[in-house]
Amino acid sequence: MAFSVNTNVGAMAALQSLNETNKGLSQVQSRINTGLKVASTKDDSASYTIAQGLRGDMGGLAAVSSSLSRAKSVTDVAVAGAEQISDVVNQMKAKAYQSADAGIDASTRNALNSDFVALRDQITTIVNSSDFNGTNLLKASGGTVTALQSLQDADTSSATTWNPDSLSVANQGLDLGGSVVTISASGDISSQANAQAMIDTITTTQANLKTSLSTLGAASRKIDAQSTFTSKLSDVIEGGIGNLVDADLAKESAKLQALQVKQQLGVQALSIANQAPSTITSLFR
Repeated sequence: MAFSVNTNVGAMAALQSLNETNKGLSQVQSRINTGLKVASTKDDSASYTIAQGLRGDMGGLAAVSSSLSRAKSVTDVAVAGAEQISDVVNQMKAKAYQSADAGIDASTRNALNSDFVALRDQITTIVNSSDFNGTNLLKASGGTVTALQSLQDADTSSATTWNPDSLSVANQGLDLGGSVVTISASGDISSQANAQAMIDTITTTQANLKTSLSTLGAASRKIDAQSTFTSKLSDVIEGGIGNLVDADLAKESAKLQALQVKQQLGVQALSIANQAPSTITSLFR
């Protein structure tokens, strides 16, 4: 091996090795700091772009979850109101049966009618109070609630776009004198004849309420099921993103310790290699 002061091959090799160690150490420290093994497209373009697409899906699912929560609240308020109206109607029917009894006196019938009218007016109060965020599914003019159900990827000829798949719950129209609650807003049981006629009216209303309660209950269950699915889907996607880009911190910790030792040894090796040319001077003594 030739001795030269112009070219120190050993020092250059030691420096290259030290530079590689420092590069690896910087990468490991970045992974520990961010918790990501793929924090940039420079780390792994394929994994990074896939993860970015999945993060976009997560944002869409967050919007779906929020929309379903709003629809759930509107529907549950309507369910509570409809169930209360059903209870009130049952009480009204009991009063009508009592008033239809030919054996009661006028004062008793008047008392029963007063209770009946109070219950009848309570229906209007319940309907008007069953409002959430400006939507009332019990009023005939209360509007409908529509919620995102999922996000479907629809590929068109020119581009890929997101089209929302939605569900809708229509108003039930439980106002007095409507198609569901057929009891008139001025209906009473002040006479035996009125009471007998009211029994038939209430029977029709009860049958209609069963349908409305079934519709609202089914809608609430559907929203619950979709919310649960959306939550699970979000968790699965989040886990998938983690598999692609998350760093194994236990492994990175082990690498860090090994690289720190290599860095120290590299500095010592470079120091020894830098001292090699000085040995040439001993040849001229």
